[in-house]
Amino acid sequence: MTRQDAMRLLLAGIADDLLAYPALSALLEQQFDAAVRHRGPQLTSVAEEISALVDRMLARRTQRVALVQRLLGPTATMMQAFALLKNAARERMEADWKTLEQMVIECKRLGKRNSDLLVEQYSIMQRVLHGEEQIYAPA
Repeated sequence: MTRQDAMRLLLAGIADDLLAYPALSALLEQQFDAAVRHRGPQLTSVAEEISALVDRMLARRTQRVALVQRLLGPTATMMQAFALLKNAARERMEADWKTLEQMVIECKRLGKRNSDLLVEQYSIMQRVLHGEEQIYAPA
């Protein structure tokens, strides 16, 4: 694989992730809606879609790390890889990378929100099914 091939794959992976994160965000919104409405089958289906999408995204991230290391060595960063591009392409990729970082942050926020809701629902259900551990606190 040539350096040009490695850079092309690197940029294609970023472009694919720029499309994948809005899809992940939409799935996380569907998951939240299904949890709020207690729709178990829909929760299962959405969880499977999220898992498959995240697996593909993780594979691209792993490839991205390997490509940057191939181009610039084991401690290289994305910004160092972008520095190999000409001005206009570099500026566009730096902007795309910042956009991607913001999408990651937002999806993490949505994932935590969903997790918190599901954990709370599970906790409530356990109390309803099995009663409180201690109804009265010891004096």
